[in-house]
Amino acid sequence: MLDSLTFGFLGGGNMASALIGGLVARGVPANAIRVVDPFEDARQRLATTLGVQTLAAPDAAFGASNVIVLAVKPQQFKDAVGALAPQLKNSLIISVAAGIRLQDMQRWLGTNRLVRAMPNTPALAGMGMTGLAAAPGLSDEDRAIAKAVAEAVGQCVWVEGDDQIDAVTAISGSGPAYVFYFVEAMERAAIEMGLSAEQGRKLAVETFRGAAALAAESSEPVSTLRERVTSKGGTTYAALTSMDASGIQDAFVRAMLAAAARGREMGAEFGKD
Repeated sequence: MLDSLTFGFLGGGNMASALIGGLVARGVPANAIRVVDPFEDARQRLATTLGVQTLAAPDAAFGASNVIVLAVKPQQFKDAVGALAPQLKNSLIISVAAGIRLQDMQRWLGTNRLVRAMPNTPALAGMGMTGLAAAPGLSDEDRAIAKAVAEAVGQCVWVEGDDQIDAVTAISGSGPAYVFYFVEAMERAAIEMGLSAEQGRKLAVETFRGAAALAAESSEPVSTLRERVTSKGGTTYAALTSMDASGIQDAFVRAMLAAAARGREMGAEFGKD
């Protein structure tokens, strides 16, 4: 499906680079991808590493792309897409900008061929998780294209709309930072117990990798998997009891609710006319 399409990327940062790399690996010809980025260093990097066409500003061919991915910062989004609006009415638009709502994109761009996507940084390693929400009336064909783009760098899940994309942002979009946060804590604990930083990092990273793989392969609730590691009165029990006494799980849930709330605030802030 993808190898017969042309793609335009507005913005050539890390997430755009990951998606472009995934598309090329899936068979999309590099010369079918045009990337607009104002920074010469970014353009040279993309042209050299991925072989795509790069531009400092959109041209007619960019606007005629079958699929256009909007990968600009939320605070720059409205201005960046405003000048493009007249050219984009025949393209499927996929936005990866955090907080920018479908209803605002529809108003600015004058089209409902829109998908709001929230990928995460493991896409850089081909292990991304992307949430997708479609504008009302989006065709099955456009849904299939958006899904294929997301799956070029990992897995995806469709949700109902903007509110649920804010939840996806809080859980998986920001989620890698939570994992790194806990890996940092595990490294610190390892050092305090006499291990090296390198040993602590390897122990922590491989434990996360293995536990995630086990959870992915198992059909049992995660709580059951946790209980199997936890013998009453044992070492894991001591650790979890300490975490519960400190309210860590409740604090973690509150943190994700705060992230989702910030996503909604960004939508209201950057969606103003």
